[in-house]
Amino acid sequence: MNSFTTSTGTEIAARGEELHRGYRRAGSDIPVLRGVTVEFRRGTFTAVMGPSGSGKTTLLQCLAGLDRPDRGRIWWGPTPIDALPERRLARLRREQVGFVFQAFNLMPGMTAAQNVELPGRMAGHRPPRATVHQALDRVGLAGRERHRPAQLSGGQQQRVAIARALVSRPRILFADEPTGALDRTTGTRILHLLRETVDRDGATCVMVTHDPAAAAHADRVLLLTDGRLVTELHHPTARQVADALAGAEGGAR
Repeated sequence: MNSFTTSTGTEIAARGEELHRGYRRAGSDIPVLRGVTVEFRRGTFTAVMGPSGSGKTTLLQCLAGLDRPDRGRIWWGPTPIDALPERRLARLRREQVGFVFQAFNLMPGMTAAQNVELPGRMAGHRPPRATVHQALDRVGLAGRERHRPAQLSGGQQQRVAIARALVSRPRILFADEPTGALDRTTGTRILHLLRETVDRDGATCVMVTHDPAAAAHADRVLLLTDGRLVTELHHPTARQVADALAGAEGGAR
């Protein structure tokens, strides 16, 4: 693919082409992704859904450069990343990408503020203290800057992880179940924040979720089944997402 704009001139922020990924378990090869091709336009919000084991998180990790596909190509804008040396990929990832891990991945010996500023420090440009505090304030954690992860609830730790992903204003934000550990009210606040990041800052957000209500905040929903992309919904309601997901789960049994 030589062009990274659509026919309407919209920039493509990320693209995966014919992605295959499998794992070896107990002497057997287990396919997870089976030829997935997908692209994400700049300034859009996409939710990725599917039954358990459908390949959602694997797809997200491959697109984010955290895992390597067995076959296929991945681009961030015009840059092919799938064959980059690990050190160069890590640098590019720190500069352009934010990632919210389902398991938070916070450093236990660091405060909330230190966790938020860590990616910037690793990239050689530590964010200003005011910027870090503002990021924590945006996720509802003002006043918790000096708390360590063990002093925070699971939901608060998740919000630190989200602040960490957003503080550098990444071009692409990948989020794996960002509201999974949150109550409904806080989860809705975070979804509005992700939506704002797309609409105001022009970022591209790709979110794995199991929650149809969360997916309804996205511009589109991609539905995976058995490692394949089977359905794409645009501006769906939560009910439409739930119905599509129920159909996919029924077909996967």
